[in-house]
Amino acid sequence: MAYDAQPAPATVYHPAPAGMNIKVAASDLSVRYGGALALDRVAMDIPDRSVTACIGPSGCGKSTFLRCINRMNDTIETARVSGSIRIDGEEVNDRSIDPVLLRARVGMVFQKPNPFPKSIYENVAYGPRIHGLAASKDELDAIVETSLTKAGLWKEVADRLHQPGTSLSGGQQQRLVIARAIAVNPEVILMDEPCSALDPIATARIEELIDELRENYALIIVTHSMAQAARVSQMTAFFHLGALVEYGPTEEIFTNPRDQRTQDYITGRFG
Repeated sequence: MAYDAQPAPATVYHPAPAGMNIKVAASDLSVRYGGALALDRVAMDIPDRSVTACIGPSGCGKSTFLRCINRMNDTIETARVSGSIRIDGEEVNDRSIDPVLLRARVGMVFQKPNPFPKSIYENVAYGPRIHGLAASKDELDAIVETSLTKAGLWKEVADRLHQPGTSLSGGQQQRLVIARAIAVNPEVILMDEPCSALDPIATARIEELIDELRENYALIIVTHSMAQAARVSQMTAFFHLGALVEYGPTEEIFTNPRDQRTQDYITGRFG
């Protein structure tokens, strides 16, 4: 992957509301895959301890934006990134930043639950172990229990920690993946359609968990569900054709959008 040195200026800057602490800040952020422009000069501030929902039709740049935050685009040879994305003022694309350590700070939960082919315990213990976060077995046990508790899973699996993570239901697997992400003390949690493969009951449990997690983390979630975005998020960003069309408090975006394209999308006229 390559980085361009001098991006074009952003057309519109989207700040977070006054009084909110900024966790992630994008400026003039563009991404190309080969000759295709996937993200076009995005400039926005994402607040800490809140949920930001990214909405928009398929192929509009939502997931590409998510992948910029923890540099998952590094794994795509044709990707070219320009502009800036910062976490607490630190440029994530700086050559001095280790992507492995960055991905510990910025956890990722994908559309389909992807537990490791290991036990429930080892799924959660893996990250803390390789990052040296536990000095003893007792400390590691405590991290595993705390992480599973935060993910709302401990009571369901406490007596079967050594069974395979893949033996859990789909909703439980997704909560296990969330426990795995938070076990390494991240600052930001990215979720790419985390409920699209789940039934309504499991979806409701994940949404409850998202609401609980925002007390301690900045969460950024990609969703195709307008109802879900309205339920779980405090801020909403509407993407279309690679551009950030509109960004603001969720209630305002859904009740009084400023751009006609936003209005058309949330009312189902396209997308």
